[in-house]
Amino acid sequence: MNRRDFSLTTALLGTAGALGGLPAWAQQAKTPPQEGKDYVKLGTPVNLDTPPGKVEVLEFFWYSCPHCFTFEPMFANWVKAQPEHVLVRRVPIAFQQSGNFVPQQKLFYALEGMKLLDKLHVAVFGAIQNERRRLTSDEAVFEWVKTQSGVDLEEFKKLYGSFSVASAVRRATQLQNDFGVEGVPSLGVAGKYYTDGTMSSSLPRALEVVDYLVEQERKRMG
Repeated sequence: MNRRDFSLTTALLGTAGALGGLPAWAQQAKTPPQEGKDYVKLGTPVNLDTPPGKVEVLEFFWYSCPHCFTFEPMFANWVKAQPEHVLVRRVPIAFQQSGNFVPQQKLFYALEGMKLLDKLHVAVFGAIQNERRRLTSDEAVFEWVKTQSGVDLEEFKKLYGSFSVASAVRRATQLQNDFGVEGVPSLGVAGKYYTDGTMSSSLPRALEVVDYLVEQERKRMG
């Protein structure tokens, strides 16, 4: 889903390939992913403050995006399979600085600050995509949080409105702009590369492209 409400077709989701042995791109493709076709190299690298020896992968997403919801289990399985040198970060986007986007960014970072993302990240998707909750205002977010067992609502509200969450939201939007994100879900690699399901022809293929780019960065680091 992008700024112009473009919808990916279900064909973009494709079928994930086997993950054993060679990287998926090597198993399924006769040629490596091609710059300008399967991914783009950013004109200006983005400083991610990644620890030495790590390759950072960013997933740009929006909880209200049905394609992001469908992609989430696929991406979660991919994350679990990554070696130690791969650092993964999810980045909630905001195509507008009001309305649907910012409350969900704040929700994400408040849950992260409370160390509840592992428990509730998928639940937020489910609330919006399955239960048809909008979660597009502070009040709607608080009402949903109130229904979640084990979450202190007052602590959540305090963190939700905190400087640390506001700073994280600004940083997320800056990363989105630096990578030139036009649609979600999409992926950034090493502060240098960007791909998505449209560019690479499917979301499983996008993960193969990321595998390839991560491997190139690992080789470059030595």
